[in-house]
Amino acid sequence: MNRRLAAAVDVAARHGVAQRLADGSRTLYRRRADALTAWVAAGRRDDLTGWRAALGPLVRLVLLLAAAGLTYRAARAAPWLMWLLAAGWGLAAWRAGAREQPPTEEPETTSEEDPAGAAVALLREVLGDRPAVHLSEVLTHLQKHGQGEGWKVADLRARLEALGVPTDPKVKVGRVPTRGVYRAALDAHFPIEETSPSPTQVDAA
Repeated sequence: MNRRLAAAVDVAARHGVAQRLADGSRTLYRRRADALTAWVAAGRRDDLTGWRAALGPLVRLVLLLAAAGLTYRAARAAPWLMWLLAAGWGLAAWRAGAREQPPTEEPETTSEEDPAGAAVALLREVLGDRPAVHLSEVLTHLQKHGQGEGWKVADLRARLEALGVPTDPKVKVGRVPTRGVYRAALDAHFPIEETSPSPTQVDAA
């Protein structure tokens, strides 16, 4: 059951060009930001102290700002350059988005299966009789069953929210408030139908 639910959540959330570009853009931004930050920090000299040691990073930061200013002025002078920049970013984001997608097995689903319903069933399975659950616990549950390898809580959150599942940033389970799902909010968005089979009944079928 967990394999089928996790596969349905992942396939639905990853569907479409827009989602892939969004994932790739986030990855590309993080990589560029990390690389530039490391480059600026690498300008610091360990053989100097005080402001002299910080002069290298400062110079590199000024160079970055100058490059950004020149790029902006060039784009204002020749607007068509923006199309080239946008196309280059889009292509890089598309490739990065493909690499970010974790490999998954073919989902054991039928074309009639509702991915959102599968995700809700998974959440209710982990919730049990409790009023709330942390996404970290849901992710641990998935990974114990061989799913969501390499995912972080943010990845699971994005997949659930893409399916319309409400999450809350301050769900308190015990005394710890963090990102999770309230049963009341889940039931409000996805009312329980009396005829709906439980996850155990689905497995048994």
